[in-house]
Amino acid sequence: MVHVSFYYFAASMEQLWDIISQLTNPRTIIEYGGLILLCGVVFVENGLFFGFFFPGDSLLFTAGLLTATHVIAQPLMVVLIAVFLSAVIGNFVGYYFGFKTGNGLFNKKDSFFFRKSHLKAAADYYEKHGARTLVIGRFLPVIRTFAPIVAGMIRMPIAAFTLANVLGAFLWVFSLITIGFYVGTKVPNAEAYLGYIVVALVVITTIPVASALFKNRRKTIAKNPASQSNNE
Repeated sequence: MVHVSFYYFAASMEQLWDIISQLTNPRTIIEYGGLILLCGVVFVENGLFFGFFFPGDSLLFTAGLLTATHVIAQPLMVVLIAVFLSAVIGNFVGYYFGFKTGNGLFNKKDSFFFRKSHLKAAADYYEKHGARTLVIGRFLPVIRTFAPIVAGMIRMPIAAFTLANVLGAFLWVFSLITIGFYVGTKVPNAEAYLGYIVVALVVITTIPVASALFKNRRKTIAKNPASQSNNE
């Protein structure tokens, strides 16, 4: 009985991991759900705190490349506008969520879908760069998801937020999708190299966030060295 239960548990975990892997694979997202799922993922990643694990930058680049190779049937301009609007609306939802929850989100316990360290990294980044975080942060995973929430928490004026939101979404969406489209039209058999390109994008965009999280951890340990000793 124990062996049977373990087998079903292992099978369930394997299925769950397979689903998560598919949801974080840019090409699979687009091939499975087309433009609609692409826009849905962009919306979630740009405003809902549990969307931080989605592959934003590599997803946009892949969308541009697959538009060039006609895997996405819609014209480039339709893809650009649809994804741009999804990113803008997602940020507005994140802002509203932060506005309503306030600092209470810092008291939320960590879970699979939420990490206070991610929220803290976004807050620190916002403290350092101000409203520019909403523009710069579009190109940084995790920061991209939590920046609008932090803006809502600190009651950033809606006019300033709207301007930064629209500008950041425009630069992020139009640059990455257009670059992907250009590669897809100019590089022969570009799809064959897509996996390598996606890995490179993930590494490049993750380095600044990993650095910020590491600095936050060092600050926490410096302020409370006793907690680190207890953990060890």
